[in-house]
Amino acid sequence: MDASSETGYRKPLPEMEPEEKPFWESLRQHRMKIQHCEDCGKWCFLPRTMCPHCLSTKLEWKPVSGRGRIFATTTQHHPPSPAFAQDVPYNISLVELDEGVRMITNVIGCPVESIKIGMAVNVVYDDVTEDVTLAKFRPAGV
Repeated sequence: MDASSETGYRKPLPEMEPEEKPFWESLRQHRMKIQHCEDCGKWCFLPRTMCPHCLSTKLEWKPVSGRGRIFATTTQHHPPSPAFAQDVPYNISLVELDEGVRMITNVIGCPVESIKIGMAVNVVYDDVTEDVTLAKFRPAGV
């Protein structure tokens, strides 16, 4: 979905596939839910119709802690489009949630040079439009 000029938000918005809707709805409610396989007991992310570990279709949406650690990070110095020009430098980080799944996101609330692998983070919810909330992370304790 493209950003709407009516909202003032100019960056690209996620394209929400049908199997992802419960994830995005949970973020809109400022709580994060991730799929959990009822057969093998593992967490699954990105959302899908079948467990990537055991191929079961018994996936349930369950709340997660929103806590994790930086698994990998990089700093973006050149905007990929004019919509990001005011944000550089910014980070793109891979956060591993306490539940074991990893997601690409941004860490906010601290200088980019202070973001380190292994740093503890907590989810924060960024309501970028009336219909879309993004999960971002902030250093734990901030």
